[in-house]
Amino acid sequence: MNASKFFKSFRYAVAGIVTATKEQNLRFHLLSAVIVLLAGIFTGLNMIEWLIIILVIVLVIGAEMVNTAIERVVDLASPEIHPLAKQAKDIAAGAVLVFAMASVIIGLLIFLPKWL
Repeated sequence: MNASKFFKSFRYAVAGIVTATKEQNLRFHLLSAVIVLLAGIFTGLNMIEWLIIILVIVLVIGAEMVNTAIERVVDLASPEIHPLAKQAKDIAAGAVLVFAMASVIIGLLIFLPKWL
């Protein structure tokens, strides 16, 4: 294994994360994650609850980043409006929505019993 190539791949990944944080939707998810993490600190979550919350946050942010990548590739491949390009972008956005809705439900299941 070439160590130089290995560490260079981390630089590319960090560059991708930085690029993705310029997207409005990802910034919204990051802000939501900070709010949830603060709520978790003040609520006193146990280890399992923290693991679930962190996993859900990572899944939503990861899905949003994949969605952004798909949108960029579709825009590159089909700069003009095309029904299949629209469907690909809508499906990717829908996947993020599914993850986000599930995360809200999971958050409610974890937080509401502690708050009520």
